[in-house]
Amino acid sequence: MRAFLMTLFVLDSLALIGLILIQMSRHSGLSGAFGGGASYAVFGREETSDPKRTATAWLAALFFVLALSLSLVA
Repeated sequence: MRAFLMTLFVLDSLALIGLILIQMSRHSGLSGAFGGGASYAVFGREETSDPKRTATAWLAALFFVLALSLSLVA
């Protein structure tokens, strides 16, 4: 049981790291240094329906559940 939970924990951690790294930053690039990040608000980019953001939230929740489960099993 502990090995299974540890495997899930490692896979979830790697997936979470990968998802966070591929998300585009609001202040990415040189334009962010000069206030270019405000263009998202002007053009109305909707981030609430972004599937990467939703998946990140679910993977983060799973990370905490697995961490708690591993601490209880150990």
